Amino acid sequence: MKPVINIDELEYVDDGENLAGRHAPVAEKIGAQKLGYNVSICPPGKSTCPFHNHRINEEMFMILEGTGTLRFGKDEYPLRPHDIIACPPGDQSVAHEIINTGDVDLKYLSLATDIADEVCEYPDSGKVGIYVGEKNNRFRHLYHIDKDTDYYTGETNKRLFK
Repeated sequence: MKPVINIDELEYVDDGENLAGRHAPVAEKIGAQKLGYNVSICPPGKSTCPFHNHRINEEMFMILEGTGTLRFGKDEYPLRPHDIIACPPGDQSVAHEIINTGDVDLKYLSLATDIADEVCEYPDSGKVGIYVGEKNNRFRHLYHIDKDTDYYTGETNKRLFK
């Protein structure tokens, strides 16, 4: 495996029916082990993922082509080619979403730490995602955070002895 690939050699896949755009995996093609990278293409008027923040992983993006808007916490920033975006781990003040507000496809490079265990928050929908374990044996659960519970709710301290 060679440690270099040209962006023209990438193969793009659709992100699925619930997501807009396409992405091209890069990291596994060039032997990356602790970072994940891909190139995303987002059509006008769309975003490739919902507004979210990571509690563990850090992301970085570089705009390659097109224009858009970065939602970051409570602020918005215009985006243009060669802008570099830092999305550190943290609370909802670092939640982020890249939206294509231009007339042509928005293309960007994504780079992130690749730590398997993660907690993500989705402020617009009030969801939390829990991701634990490696890809082949992963616990993944998303839930709405509008119902808190006590640590002992549903638990019992009765023990059964034989």
